[in-house]
Amino acid sequence: MSKWLFKGLQTGIKTTRYPAQNEHAPGVTPGLPLGGSYNEEQTRTLARCPAGAFSRRDHELILDYRRCIHCFRCYRGVAGPVNWQSGFEWASATGPINGHMQMDQAFEHSIHILVVDAGDCGACLNEVKQLDNPFYNMHRLGFFITPTPRQADVMLVVGPVTDHMRTPLQKAFDAMPTPRRVIAAGACALSGGVFGPSFVCGAGLRDLIPVDVEVPGCPPPPLAILHALLVAVGRKPSSGLIPSIPHLREKEANTL
Repeated sequence: MSKWLFKGLQTGIKTTRYPAQNEHAPGVTPGLPLGGSYNEEQTRTLARCPAGAFSRRDHELILDYRRCIHCFRCYRGVAGPVNWQSGFEWASATGPINGHMQMDQAFEHSIHILVVDAGDCGACLNEVKQLDNPFYNMHRLGFFITPTPRQADVMLVVGPVTDHMRTPLQKAFDAMPTPRRVIAAGACALSGGVFGPSFVCGAGLRDLIPVDVEVPGCPPPPLAILHALLVAVGRKPSSGLIPSIPHLREKEANTL
Protein backbone atom coordinates (compact mmCIF):
# COMPACT_ATOMS: atom_id res chain seq x y z
CA MET A 1 0.00 0.00 0.00
CA SER A 2 2.83 2.39 0.83
CA LYS A 3 4.28 1.90 -2.67
CA TRP A 4 1.03 3.17 -4.22
CA LEU A 5 1.21 6.24 -1.95
CA PHE A 6 4.76 7.04 -3.03
CA LYS A 7 3.87 6.39 -6.67
CA GLY A 8 0.99 8.86 -6.41
CA LEU A 9 3.22 11.51 -4.85
CA GLN A 10 5.79 11.07 -7.61
CA THR A 11 3.23 11.13 -10.42
CA GLY A 12 1.22 14.07 -9.13
CA ILE A 13 -2.27 15.10 -10.20
CA LYS A 14 -2.92 14.52 -13.90
CA THR A 15 -6.52 15.74 -14.04
CA THR A 16 -7.36 19.41 -13.79
CA ARG A 17 -10.42 21.38 -12.70
CA TYR A 18 -10.90 22.48 -16.30
CA PRO A 19 -8.45 23.02 -19.19
CA ALA A 20 -6.86 26.43 -18.77
CA GLN A 21 -6.13 26.55 -22.51
CA ASN A 22 -7.06 24.77 -25.70
CA GLU A 23 -6.07 21.12 -25.88
CA HIS A 24 -4.08 20.26 -29.00
CA ALA A 25 -3.48 16.57 -28.35
CA PRO A 26 -4.58 14.37 -31.29
CA GLY A 27 -8.09 13.03 -30.89
CA VAL A 28 -9.20 15.44 -28.15
CA THR A 29 -11.57 17.23 -30.53
CA PRO A 30 -12.58 16.81 -34.18
CA GLY A 31 -13.08 20.56 -34.52
CA LEU A 32 -15.78 22.40 -36.44
CA PRO A 33 -15.93 24.21 -39.80
CA LEU A 34 -16.22 27.98 -39.79
CA GLY A 35 -18.66 30.09 -41.76
CA GLY A 36 -17.75 33.45 -43.22
CA SER A 37 -16.68 35.03 -46.50
CA TYR A 38 -15.31 32.65 -49.12
CA ASN A 39 -14.54 32.76 -52.83
CA GLU A 40 -16.78 31.15 -55.43
CA GLU A 41 -14.80 27.90 -55.50
CA GLN A 42 -15.03 27.53 -51.72
CA THR A 43 -18.76 28.22 -51.60
CA ARG A 44 -19.29 25.24 -53.91
CA THR A 45 -18.38 22.99 -50.96
CA LEU A 46 -21.86 23.43 -49.53
CA ALA A 47 -23.13 20.99 -52.17
CA ARG A 48 -20.87 18.31 -50.66
CA CYS A 49 -22.44 18.55 -47.19
CA PRO A 50 -24.67 15.48 -46.66
CA ALA A 51 -26.35 17.02 -43.61
CA GLY A 52 -27.37 20.29 -45.27
CA ALA A 53 -25.47 22.33 -42.70
CA PHE A 54 -24.39 25.06 -45.14
CA SER A 55 -26.37 27.79 -46.81
CA ARG A 56 -25.04 30.55 -49.05
CA ARG A 57 -25.57 34.29 -49.03
CA ASP A 58 -23.59 35.93 -51.86
CA HIS A 59 -20.04 34.69 -51.22
CA GLU A 60 -20.68 34.03 -47.54
CA LEU A 61 -21.22 30.57 -46.11
CA ILE A 62 -23.71 30.37 -43.25
CA LEU A 63 -23.20 27.30 -41.09
CA ASP A 64 -25.94 25.63 -39.06
CA TYR A 65 -23.99 24.00 -36.25
CA ARG A 66 -27.08 22.07 -35.21
CA ARG A 67 -26.68 19.90 -38.32
CA CYS A 68 -22.90 19.54 -38.76
CA ILE A 69 -21.77 15.89 -38.43
CA HIS A 70 -17.97 16.29 -38.77
CA CYS A 71 -17.84 14.44 -42.08
CA PHE A 72 -14.93 16.69 -43.22
CA ARG A 73 -16.25 16.73 -46.80
CA CYS A 74 -15.96 20.52 -46.82
CA TYR A 75 -12.37 20.37 -45.58
CA ARG A 76 -10.65 17.29 -47.03
CA GLY A 77 -10.23 16.38 -50.67
CA VAL A 78 -11.49 19.70 -52.07
CA ALA A 79 -9.68 22.45 -53.94
CA GLY A 80 -11.13 25.20 -51.74
CA PRO A 81 -11.55 23.89 -48.18
CA VAL A 82 -13.37 25.96 -45.58
CA ASN A 83 -11.61 27.22 -42.50
CA TRP A 84 -11.57 24.86 -39.52
CA GLN A 85 -11.34 25.51 -35.79
CA SER A 86 -10.03 22.93 -33.35
CA GLY A 87 -11.50 24.18 -30.06
CA PHE A 88 -14.02 22.46 -27.82
CA GLU A 89 -15.98 25.22 -26.07
CA TRP A 90 -19.02 24.88 -28.32
CA ALA A 91 -21.97 24.97 -25.88
CA SER A 92 -24.48 27.76 -26.41
CA ALA A 93 -27.23 28.84 -24.05
CA THR A 94 -30.66 29.23 -25.66
CA GLY A 95 -31.51 32.05 -23.28
CA PRO A 96 -30.32 33.83 -20.12
CA ILE A 97 -28.93 31.17 -17.76
CA ASN A 98 -28.41 33.44 -14.78
CA GLY A 99 -31.79 35.09 -14.91
CA HIS A 100 -35.04 33.36 -13.99
CA MET A 101 -34.63 29.92 -12.39
CA GLN A 102 -30.99 30.56 -11.43
CA MET A 103 -29.14 27.68 -9.78
CA ASP A 104 -28.55 28.34 -6.09
CA GLN A 105 -24.87 28.66 -5.14
CA ALA A 106 -25.31 25.90 -2.56
CA PHE A 107 -25.87 23.43 -5.44
CA GLU A 108 -23.41 24.96 -7.90
CA HIS A 109 -20.68 22.41 -7.12
CA SER A 110 -22.93 19.44 -6.43
CA ILE A 111 -24.93 18.95 -9.61
CA HIS A 112 -26.62 15.63 -10.35
CA ILE A 113 -27.13 14.71 -13.98
CA LEU A 114 -29.75 12.43 -15.49
CA VAL A 115 -28.49 11.05 -18.82
CA VAL A 116 -31.29 10.11 -21.22
CA ASP A 117 -30.68 8.04 -24.33
CA ALA A 118 -33.44 9.22 -26.66
CA GLY A 119 -32.56 6.94 -29.58
CA ASP A 120 -28.82 7.63 -29.72
CA CYS A 121 -26.73 5.57 -32.18
CA GLY A 122 -24.16 5.03 -29.43
CA ALA A 123 -21.59 7.67 -30.40
CA CYS A 124 -22.75 10.56 -28.18
CA LEU A 125 -23.51 8.20 -25.32
CA ASN A 126 -19.98 6.81 -25.50
CA GLU A 127 -18.54 10.33 -25.24
CA VAL A 128 -20.71 11.01 -22.18
CA LYS A 129 -19.33 7.83 -20.58
CA GLN A 130 -15.80 9.21 -20.93
CA LEU A 131 -16.60 12.05 -18.51
CA ASP A 132 -16.40 9.61 -15.61
CA ASN A 133 -12.94 8.26 -16.46
CA PRO A 134 -9.75 9.45 -14.70
CA PHE A 135 -8.68 11.74 -17.55
CA TYR A 136 -11.79 13.95 -17.63
CA ASN A 137 -12.99 13.18 -14.08
CA MET A 138 -16.11 15.33 -13.98
CA HIS A 139 -16.46 14.67 -10.23
CA ARG A 140 -13.67 17.18 -9.65
CA LEU A 141 -15.97 19.79 -11.17
CA GLY A 142 -18.87 18.81 -8.91
CA PHE A 143 -20.90 16.79 -11.43
CA PHE A 144 -22.40 13.39 -10.61
CA ILE A 145 -24.64 10.95 -12.47
CA THR A 146 -28.00 10.00 -10.96
CA PRO A 147 -30.42 7.30 -12.21
CA THR A 148 -33.59 9.09 -11.06
CA PRO A 149 -35.13 12.33 -12.33
CA ARG A 150 -36.37 13.20 -8.84
CA GLN A 151 -32.77 13.81 -7.75
CA ALA A 152 -31.58 15.38 -11.00
CA ASP A 153 -30.62 19.02 -11.45
CA VAL A 154 -29.62 18.64 -15.09
CA MET A 155 -31.03 16.42 -17.83
CA LEU A 156 -28.49 15.54 -20.52
CA VAL A 157 -30.19 14.16 -23.62
CA VAL A 158 -28.55 12.40 -26.56
CA GLY A 159 -30.32 11.10 -29.65
CA PRO A 160 -32.99 12.46 -32.03
CA VAL A 161 -35.92 11.63 -29.69
CA THR A 162 -37.63 8.65 -31.28
CA ASP A 163 -41.40 8.27 -31.03
CA HIS A 164 -41.03 5.58 -28.36
CA MET A 165 -38.97 7.93 -26.17
CA ARG A 166 -41.24 10.98 -26.28
CA THR A 167 -43.49 9.94 -23.39
CA PRO A 168 -40.69 8.64 -21.09
CA LEU A 169 -38.68 11.78 -21.76
CA GLN A 170 -41.60 14.06 -20.95
CA LYS A 171 -42.35 12.14 -17.75
CA ALA A 172 -38.70 12.33 -16.67
CA PHE A 173 -38.64 16.09 -17.30
CA ASP A 174 -41.87 16.64 -15.35
CA ALA A 175 -40.47 14.64 -12.40
CA MET A 176 -37.36 16.83 -12.06
CA PRO A 177 -37.41 19.40 -9.25
CA THR A 178 -36.87 23.06 -10.08
CA PRO A 179 -34.62 24.84 -10.80
CA ARG A 180 -33.65 22.43 -13.56
CA ARG A 181 -31.57 22.53 -16.69
CA VAL A 182 -31.81 20.61 -19.96
CA ILE A 183 -28.82 20.03 -22.23
CA ALA A 184 -29.20 18.75 -25.80
CA ALA A 185 -25.92 17.06 -26.75
CA GLY A 186 -25.08 16.21 -30.33
CA ALA A 187 -26.49 16.95 -33.77
CA CYS A 188 -29.33 14.45 -33.37
CA ALA A 189 -30.61 16.04 -30.15
CA LEU A 190 -30.30 19.49 -31.72
CA SER A 191 -31.89 18.92 -35.12
CA GLY A 192 -32.58 15.25 -35.68
CA GLY A 193 -29.19 14.90 -37.38
CA VAL A 194 -29.05 12.31 -40.15
CA PHE A 195 -32.06 10.49 -38.66
CA GLY A 196 -34.71 13.17 -38.45
CA PRO A 197 -37.16 14.54 -38.93
CA SER A 198 -38.54 11.25 -40.19
CA PHE A 199 -41.43 8.86 -39.65
CA VAL A 200 -39.79 7.46 -36.48
CA CYS A 201 -38.35 10.59 -34.83
CA GLY A 202 -38.64 14.33 -34.66
CA ALA A 203 -36.26 17.20 -35.33
CA GLY A 204 -34.53 17.07 -31.98
CA LEU A 205 -35.34 17.84 -28.38
CA ARG A 206 -36.64 21.41 -28.76
CA ASP A 207 -39.94 20.19 -30.20
CA LEU A 208 -40.74 18.39 -26.95
CA ILE A 209 -39.29 20.20 -23.91
CA PRO A 210 -37.46 23.51 -23.30
CA VAL A 211 -33.71 23.32 -23.87
CA ASP A 212 -31.30 25.51 -21.91
CA VAL A 213 -27.96 24.57 -23.50
CA GLU A 214 -27.11 23.12 -26.89
CA VAL A 215 -23.76 21.53 -27.71
CA PRO A 216 -23.17 20.60 -31.35
CA GLY A 217 -21.11 17.69 -32.65
CA CYS A 218 -21.50 14.21 -34.05
CA PRO A 219 -20.50 13.29 -31.48
CA PRO A 220 -19.36 16.22 -29.33
CA PRO A 221 -16.07 15.39 -27.56
CA PRO A 222 -16.09 14.99 -23.77
CA LEU A 223 -14.56 18.44 -23.20
CA ALA A 224 -17.39 20.04 -25.21
CA ILE A 225 -19.94 18.25 -23.02
CA LEU A 226 -18.07 19.37 -19.89
CA HIS A 227 -18.22 22.92 -21.20
CA ALA A 228 -21.99 22.52 -21.70
CA LEU A 229 -22.41 21.43 -18.08
CA LEU A 230 -20.44 24.44 -16.86
CA VAL A 231 -22.52 26.76 -19.06
CA ALA A 232 -25.72 25.19 -17.73
CA VAL A 233 -24.87 26.05 -14.13
CA GLY A 234 -23.52 29.51 -14.96
CA ARG A 235 -19.83 28.80 -14.38
CA LYS A 236 -18.75 29.36 -18.00
CA PRO A 237 -20.03 31.83 -20.62
CA SER A 238 -21.97 30.65 -23.64
CA SER A 239 -19.92 30.20 -26.81
CA GLY A 240 -22.48 31.95 -29.00
CA LEU A 241 -21.90 29.46 -31.84
CA ILE A 242 -25.64 28.80 -32.02
CA PRO A 243 -28.13 31.70 -32.02
CA SER A 244 -30.11 31.95 -28.79
CA ILE A 245 -33.80 31.12 -28.69
CA PRO A 246 -35.11 33.07 -25.66
CA HIS A 247 -38.75 32.10 -26.17
CA LEU A 248 -37.93 28.53 -25.09
CA ARG A 249 -36.89 29.76 -21.63
CA GLU A 250 -39.92 32.05 -21.46
CA LYS A 251 -42.18 29.11 -22.27
CA GLU A 252 -40.97 27.19 -19.19
CA ALA A 253 -41.07 30.29 -16.98
CA ASN A 254 -44.70 30.89 -17.88
CA THR A 255 -45.68 27.36 -16.82
CA LEU A 256 -44.37 27.72 -13.25
